[in-house]
Amino acid sequence: MKTTWKDIQPVPTSQEFLDIVLSRTQRRLPTQIRAGFNINRIRNFYTRKVKFTQETFTEKLSLILDGFPRLQDIHPFHKDLLNTLYDADHFRIALGQLSTAKHLIEIVSRDYVRLLKYAQSLFQCKQLKRAALGRMATICRRLKDPLLYLDQVRQHLGRLPSIDPNTRTLLICGYPNVGKSSFLKSVTRADVDVQPYAFTTKSLFVGHFDYKYLRFQAIDTPGILDHPLEEMNTIEMQSITAIAHLRSAILYFMDLSEQCGYTVQAQMQLFQSIKPLFANKLVFIVINKIDVTRPEDLDEETQAQLQALLKPGDVELLQLSCTTSEGVQEVKNAACERLIADRVAQKLKAGTNSSGNVGSRLGDVLARIHVARPMDGVVREAFVPEAVKNLKKYDKNDPERMKLARDIEEENGGAGVYNVDLKDKYILDNPEWKHDKIPEVFDGKNVYDFIDPDIEEKLAALEEEEEKLEGEGFYDSDEELEDAEEAEIRMKADLIREKRQLIRNEAKMRKSLKNRAVIPRTATRKKLTDMEDHLDSLGLDTTSIGARARSQSRGRSVARSRTGTQDLMDIDDPAYEAKMRAKSRARSQSNRRDDGVTNEVARSKAERAQKLSQRKMNRMARQGEADRHVAAAMPKHLFSGKRGMGKTNKR
Repeated sequence: MKTTWKDIQPVPTSQEFLDIVLSRTQRRLPTQIRAGFNINRIRNFYTRKVKFTQETFTEKLSLILDGFPRLQDIHPFHKDLLNTLYDADHFRIALGQLSTAKHLIEIVSRDYVRLLKYAQSLFQCKQLKRAALGRMATICRRLKDPLLYLDQVRQHLGRLPSIDPNTRTLLICGYPNVGKSSFLKSVTRADVDVQPYAFTTKSLFVGHFDYKYLRFQAIDTPGILDHPLEEMNTIEMQSITAIAHLRSAILYFMDLSEQCGYTVQAQMQLFQSIKPLFANKLVFIVINKIDVTRPEDLDEETQAQLQALLKPGDVELLQLSCTTSEGVQEVKNAACERLIADRVAQKLKAGTNSSGNVGSRLGDVLARIHVARPMDGVVREAFVPEAVKNLKKYDKNDPERMKLARDIEEENGGAGVYNVDLKDKYILDNPEWKHDKIPEVFDGKNVYDFIDPDIEEKLAALEEEEEKLEGEGFYDSDEELEDAEEAEIRMKADLIREKRQLIRNEAKMRKSLKNRAVIPRTATRKKLTDMEDHLDSLGLDTTSIGARARSQSRGRSVARSRTGTQDLMDIDDPAYEAKMRAKSRARSQSNRRDDGVTNEVARSKAERAQKLSQRKMNRMARQGEADRHVAAAMPKHLFSGKRGMGKTNKR
């Protein structure tokens, strides 16, 4: 099973967890309840809140618990890697605390739902709900440290490479600074850091490459030092975990030039120390930096010790130089070949039982393969036609050779001149039919069957007749023959259409201005000349109307001027100030009921019309113009008393 750590969802903090759950409860459930409601309705209202909060807590905690891997269900390599990086005991304890919290929240919900069934008032139900949500919130706040630890584990796991323990794998190990990362960078496109000092690689790096259309993964492990397992740090234990649990080909790198800072003796001693981890695996000792020192350059004693490592026969010696790229591809190809052969042998071995017979797995494959053989024992050779046996080899210089399409093309002018005959090879009853035109079929019928053979003659006669009619003036336009009366009718019809369009436009304008503000009368003032022109167009005499309008305007201006001069003359009169004060007082004490009404009869008539118009609204119990109107359909933010701009910690 390939484990992808990046699929684990983020783990919120305890405060974020609490905000998510409580805000979801507030958002998803009704918020309006009153003391006048039936007690069963009030109990159900608060019971639903408690249950929904508990279900939300349970759902969120279950998502976190299911997102993290269970140690007993994952590969031993991933299990030991988790134990090395984060301590499996701490990991189990954190997940166990989340599971316990989920169980406690369910118990709290069950207890308070039972108490809510016997609550007698709105206040009692509300207090029980607050107590239940408060206890759940307290349990959630106690998960502060486990949630924080699990989120850190998730972030670190997401940065780990995705390693498939069951695929074809090359595992690179050895002392620090012997060229492991350089080899991985040479054979894959992995972005691994290469530096000339020890312990550059502090974690596992994975690269992928293809060999014979098969995908391989190469794993670069941190350097290992030769000391007991109990003294190894976290970086070295990652390498030990990978070597112990992954089915792979082990490439043990050695630096004979001792530029890594460790002697050849120490490197061979490390190989002997970790050799028990190589059981049932392919092992290669890879000599790196052969551009500096080769195995032949060592003294005889060291060479003998190196050969002693290869004596069991399971270990193979390979040489390369990552600096000059000498032998890099050869080492990769040799390791991949041996690994493919070993995996095939293991599969065949797994398909045989203890007695050596073909087992179920291999037997299923062989049962699907059936080779048919003749039962009479006669050898039947492949049949080759005589024409194929007698066929001579093509020779360009042979005059009797078979002509090719290219030869025919050259004889007929070459490319661009000769066009190949695609119908030449048609097999028909009559060879003369090869170049016949293919009939055009329309709706399942041959179009040619419906074509008149004399159509060209008839078409010529029709064209001749048309030319004769055109010469006689048969197709002349009617406009040239219209008389004055028809022209006048057409003109009047155009005027009628234009007038109709103007009326239609005015109606549209009136309709569009229906709901707009009324323009003040001062802005709609018309000139006397405009009125006279309009009345003249209607055929009315405007002499008396114009004289009357001028006399009235002149008389009003004269009266106004006289009044103004009189007021100016009376400004020094002691009674003038009292008279003006009385005018302003009368103006301020005017009654709105009498404004705009000529007499008492008109006022009573207007009041009666107002009451009659309101009678229908009163009978239907509908709101009138004096009632308050709330435009929003559900103005929750205005009347429900929700929280303001402050903090939400009070919940």
